[in-house]
Amino acid sequence: MSLKKVLCLGVLGLILGGASSCGKSFTPLGEDVTSIKVAASPTPHAEILRAAQPLLKEKGYELVIKEYTDYIQPNLATEDGDVDANYFQHGSYLDEFNQAHNTHLVSVGKIHYEPFAIYKGSISSLTELKDRDKILVPNDTTNEARALLLLQEAGLITLRENVGLTATKKDIVSNPHQYDIVEMEAAQVPLNRLDASLAVVNGNYALQAGLTSEDALVYESSDGISAQTYANVLVVREENQNHKAIQALYRVLISKEIKDFISKTYQGAVLTIS
Repeated sequence: MSLKKVLCLGVLGLILGGASSCGKSFTPLGEDVTSIKVAASPTPHAEILRAAQPLLKEKGYELVIKEYTDYIQPNLATEDGDVDANYFQHGSYLDEFNQAHNTHLVSVGKIHYEPFAIYKGSISSLTELKDRDKILVPNDTTNEARALLLLQEAGLITLRENVGLTATKKDIVSNPHQYDIVEMEAAQVPLNRLDASLAVVNGNYALQAGLTSEDALVYESSDGISAQTYANVLVVREENQNHKAIQALYRVLISKEIKDFISKTYQGAVLTIS
């Protein structure tokens, strides 16, 4: 049974902090709409949307932002029409959600991604690395693969050919300096980085830990497999994908003004899609 159906039975209403609009008939945006309601996670998505508000206002639309701290309610709210769009997730998560919950959500387009980076630990540059030095990486499947690919990109290890985003430590085929790659829960990696030589941290945890581009030694490339796979997207119900108001919002979010805001505000912890 899908989560949405469970919500309709009221079983998880209190857990998720609100009720679903079960049985509600979805109504696409009308031609005369002057306001767009968008669901977003607080950082960096809602912050980026707030920067976009005056730009969208110039195009004749008020942007209303509704913040969520979970990854389920924003999609259900978009599916039911309680909000017109959401901005918090990457395309892979969206595809998985649609399949699991029989929702009808689509990406309008890619906006940004939150790159992995190799951050300083007890050393300040890659040239200071010594044999058997410790390097921290996240231990969950997706994040570990991205971390290992970045270590390979930096020339520290070699992975099995074409392993891509399924890589694990077992796929390391060359580690000539015998670096001790230590797996750890993703949120703990930045907190423990000074106990290792280096730490590979994903963007949201880097932001939360106050890490900046001055702490980063190597970033994922903006045209690499991770950036394209995990780019954060603007999402709507499929009926609204080509609506002029939604397209206006998307154009604002990929505008030079917003790209400049992202670059200045996040200093490499959030990168725009080229």
